[in-house]
Amino acid sequence: MFSLPLRDDAQLRPLELWHAEEFAAHMDRAREHIRPWVGPTFVTDDLDGARATLRRYAERQAADGARLFGIWLDGVLVGGVLFAEFDAASGSCEVGCWLEPAAEGRGLVTEACRALLDWAFVTRGMHRAEWECRADNERSSAVAERLGMRLEGVRRECWPYGGVRHDKQLWAILAREWRARR
Repeated sequence: MFSLPLRDDAQLRPLELWHAEEFAAHMDRAREHIRPWVGPTFVTDDLDGARATLRRYAERQAADGARLFGIWLDGVLVGGVLFAEFDAASGSCEVGCWLEPAAEGRGLVTEACRALLDWAFVTRGMHRAEWECRADNERSSAVAERLGMRLEGVRRECWPYGGVRHDKQLWAILAREWRARR
């Protein structure tokens, strides 16, 4: 019922608790691909974990905080975008994404993130939106660039994964910059 077409074969919709089975099946396809790039609490291993993740975001959304949206391609959940942080009082949010390999290279994440940023800046009056990613995640950095974000800095060796500490980039865009681009 509540969906935004990204293009003819793809939609952006709220990802809610009742999608737990579909989210768990999606995680089975995406898990190993996204594990190095997203927070460990997001990557679930079973249906109970999927429910817990969706419940956590539902509770945060109910408090006007983080939000979670799925990307459906030809009726199949293939990834999503989110407000990892959303603080209306400070006017700041953080946008993120994940996608299973079969859906990469179609521009779905960029379009979905544009919709989130439009809503954050235009509807909610946010002042600043951030994007964080591992410095070696070239696909994620490219999305931030396409969204018009600026690289503001690198946090050295702050992302532990697989026994190695990785650098993390911080990208951001301000409301006035977003409006000038749109």
